[in-house]
Amino acid sequence: MTADDLLLHTSTFDFFPNSIIRKEGQEFALAKTSSGRRLVVLGDFVKPADFVGEATELSGQLLLVGPLDAQNAAALRSCFDWLNPRLLGLQTSIGMGDRIGLATPGHVRAIRSASGKITPIFAQQSIREMKRTGRTPQQVMDDAAWGIFAEGWQAGFGADADHLKTTEDIDVCLQAGFCFFTIDPGEFVDNRAINASLSALRELAELLTVEIQPRSSGLLGRNFDFEGHKVVFDEPTLLRAAVKYGKAIKHVAAMYQHLVQRAGQQPFELEVSVDETDQPTTHAEHVYIASELKLLGVKWVSLAPRFVGRFEKGVDYIGDVNAFEEDIAGHAAIARQLGPYKLSLHSGSDKFSIYPAAMRQTKGLVHLKTAGTSYLEALRTVSMVDAGLFREIYRFAREHFETDKASYHISAELDRAPQPDAVKDWPGLLDQFDAREILHVTFGSVLTDTTTRAGQGFYNQIVQLLEAHAETYAENLKTHFMLHLNPFLSKD
Repeated sequence: MTADDLLLHTSTFDFFPNSIIRKEGQEFALAKTSSGRRLVVLGDFVKPADFVGEATELSGQLLLVGPLDAQNAAALRSCFDWLNPRLLGLQTSIGMGDRIGLATPGHVRAIRSASGKITPIFAQQSIREMKRTGRTPQQVMDDAAWGIFAEGWQAGFGADADHLKTTEDIDVCLQAGFCFFTIDPGEFVDNRAINASLSALRELAELLTVEIQPRSSGLLGRNFDFEGHKVVFDEPTLLRAAVKYGKAIKHVAAMYQHLVQRAGQQPFELEVSVDETDQPTTHAEHVYIASELKLLGVKWVSLAPRFVGRFEKGVDYIGDVNAFEEDIAGHAAIARQLGPYKLSLHSGSDKFSIYPAAMRQTKGLVHLKTAGTSYLEALRTVSMVDAGLFREIYRFAREHFETDKASYHISAELDRAPQPDAVKDWPGLLDQFDAREILHVTFGSVLTDTTTRAGQGFYNQIVQLLEAHAETYAENLKTHFMLHLNPFLSKD
């Protein structure tokens, strides 16, 4: 019997062809049905209780048609290890966040087209995004697994529990199977250090606990040369770094120790993110952060500094590209010498102008993190097949923008975005700077709305449309993500 036998026996199903796979006398596939996507399993069940669904007999075998729920996802992962996330190490990598849960097939196609030269994270969502969309870590993990299964991707992937702030965040994501944990200590960064006088810095430093006292760092008076990028730790430089980042580092260490204890024998990787701060991370501050993390016993695989320029959501880099290259060159040299570890580009979606410099200077020790751009491609798909629905979403987004933008560093203005009645090219609206950011930051309101469309809201209609036009959405994503991936395919 071959995998094609499943198609022959159950020709009434519309299968995702790449999902069909056979193992130990059983055949598995994902199918489109009138009730939505379903898992189909045919064979002699060794453990029928592992899968749930409606079972019938077919040619002396059991045919099960089941929902894409957590139990079936777990059972499928137990059958196929390639559906379980793995560690990424120092490979060039990209995080491909998915706020709706249907983007993974398009992500897989882009990675496959990149010849597997970039390691993907297919399950990625921040705690903030989960709260805004009403999703759980388990749903994020399972949605990615179903997309991977649909495309038959067996070359491995990571799972990033992004921007974690509390130990409770760690626990729920660890339980869901995540193995890459991004710690965000932004609330502990003390921006008073940026413009403080030397005397004020001394006073603030004295308030730090013993383990993060500047005198404990061993850095005072030291000079470093990182491939031509010189760092000198005089007293003001050290004090400014310690006051700005000391408490943040202490928080990361506490989160890391909690993760170590809870993970037990389960392997994991850590990313440290200090990108969501008011001012860039200087090269001296980077050295201080890495040195202190080492002293506190933290092991990490990637670090996200706050680079120069502006990394706004869903649009290209804003700033001097040459200044960015000089900045990341220093950070990359530090990461190579004090690690090695990767540099992580957060809010990395659509930063096309700086990707070549990032790859060139890091020599491949880089992680690109994206999220909202996949949501915007979902909206692009909506705009292509149902302009009326997209028009309503855009009106709604404009109404909620002023509230929703509060937690983002963006420069979009309502007055600069086209009025809905003036739009002639709805897919083209996604390429207008202000409209793009407005649509980006209002995703939570749009996806959780229950007031529009006779109380049905937008979410279910968006999902139904994307499922009905899955090929269009996947190909839109593939095309868009190849623009992200191509600059990272060569270290030259």
